[in-house]
Amino acid sequence: MKRRKWESRQKFEVVLAGIKSGKISEICNQYQISQAQYYRWRDEFFKKGPKVFEMNGKDKEQERLKKENTRLKTIIGDLTTELKSQYE
Repeated sequence: MKRRKWESRQKFEVVLAGIKSGKISEICNQYQISQAQYYRWRDEFFKKGPKVFEMNGKDKEQERLKKENTRLKTIIGDLTTELKSQYE
């Protein structure tokens, strides 16, 4: 029997359906997975869930750092040009 590959979005939908309905055996039958597989996905979902909220802060921090980096590079470029023009 060939193994199926599940995308992360599909796993998310299966776990969410199980959490919402509470009818795990029905969800497993519907998606043709074992209950053990469902519970592995659910445990991973709960384990990694807090990272969803961490990413938002990191993205904002990364964006702020990129802007600061660009600003500093512009200043360095302007100063370099000014120094070159003084020595020419």
